[in-house]
Amino acid sequence: MTLKNDFSQGSIVKNILNLAFPMTLAQLINVLYNVIDRIYIGRISDGATLSLTAVGLTLPIISIIMAFANLFGMGGAPLCSIARGRGDNEEAEQIMGNSFLLLLVSGVLLTVLGLVLKKPMLYLFGASDATFPYANEYLTIYLLGNIFVMIGLGMNSFINSQGFGKIGMMTVLLGAITNIILDPIFIFTLHMGVKGAAIATVISQFLSAAWILLFLTGKKTILKLRISSFKLKVSLVKRITLLGLSGFMMSITNGAVQIMCNASLKFYGGDLYVGVMTVINSIREIISMPVSGLTNGAQPVMGYNYGAGTYDRVRAAIKFMSVVCITYTFIAWGILNLFPHFFIQIFSQDTELLQAALPSLRVYFFGFFMMSLQFAGQSVFVALGKAKQAVFFSLLRKVIIVIPLTLLLPMTFNLGTTGVFLAEPISNFIGGTACFTTMLIMVRKELKVKTGIKI
Repeated sequence: MTLKNDFSQGSIVKNILNLAFPMTLAQLINVLYNVIDRIYIGRISDGATLSLTAVGLTLPIISIIMAFANLFGMGGAPLCSIARGRGDNEEAEQIMGNSFLLLLVSGVLLTVLGLVLKKPMLYLFGASDATFPYANEYLTIYLLGNIFVMIGLGMNSFINSQGFGKIGMMTVLLGAITNIILDPIFIFTLHMGVKGAAIATVISQFLSAAWILLFLTGKKTILKLRISSFKLKVSLVKRITLLGLSGFMMSITNGAVQIMCNASLKFYGGDLYVGVMTVINSIREIISMPVSGLTNGAQPVMGYNYGAGTYDRVRAAIKFMSVVCITYTFIAWGILNLFPHFFIQIFSQDTELLQAALPSLRVYFFGFFMMSLQFAGQSVFVALGKAKQAVFFSLLRKVIIVIPLTLLLPMTFNLGTTGVFLAEPISNFIGGTACFTTMLIMVRKELKVKTGIKI
């Protein structure tokens, strides 16, 4: 097989940007994909705030679904990059085939469990009698199309890991454009409300999944998705799962944090503050998008060069990625503090929600630039196949820091809802610093041993 997309040649910055640019655009499109429903729902003439709050209540369950997509997709893709860097395309295809089968099986199981448990879960996550009907409508339809979500999110990583960033971007673009077109038709023209938003999302995810399968079984891909590679191998499943645990824990703990936040906000502030958190989560998705795109773009390059033994290029990639991430998030934090009204009003025109969201947003995003340290450190651990460290720091920030603080701070000095929003910046400072510092120490030591160079 002719060697294509050889990341061990040429400028390391150019290699990263060639992947990061389309992947960042894909992240932007993906943000539109995820938040466009909330933008339209926030403009429904009857019950907009309740509908927006209800969709926010489904986010923890959607995060759990994404966690399993990350477990097998982001777990397998870096291993593919490392195997391809070694020149072992046969093993790379086996990894991809095993990941695909794991995504299918887990997708079916999650759909069944979700439909059975959705009512108790929604009430546990902060639903009220007023918001449950809307949340139930949206979640039921979303779960019925869950298998398309799993394939779309999980398998697109294997397109990007081969260096086809533009094709990966097209996957997301196809779904996003479809969603943007169908949302107003189903929500407003056909008067289907949140149900229409869910139908539009499922149709969009179906088209993305179909596009991915056509490419990975076609002639232009380097690694093909073959039926012969669907036979599960215990050793591969173990490696995929261990490495994917980082992304899995990141998503699953995001879901757990959302659950705790919604429940605490419902107790201390009512449905209004659950709506505020929905808006703040949506804003976070928008402004963290370039960081996610850059770190995702750097991962295949770092993994390939690590597998190829070109460790000086690994070092250069880490430096470039870290500096850009820190610089961007510092600038984004400043813009967010200067124009908070603009970002909030993207999602809601409700005066009461706006007044509640303004101080909450400033607390939640305080020191936002520290989050980039977590992103950069985590990305390096995943790219180099260091599963244990990646999992530990996912758990540290969310489970060990954020969740306890979300429960304790509201009761401290009568902080109430402010305490809930304060947990995030504290975790960014502690967790981000710990993750990035540990990464630098470990990688410096390893590269010094292998090449005699320093980071």
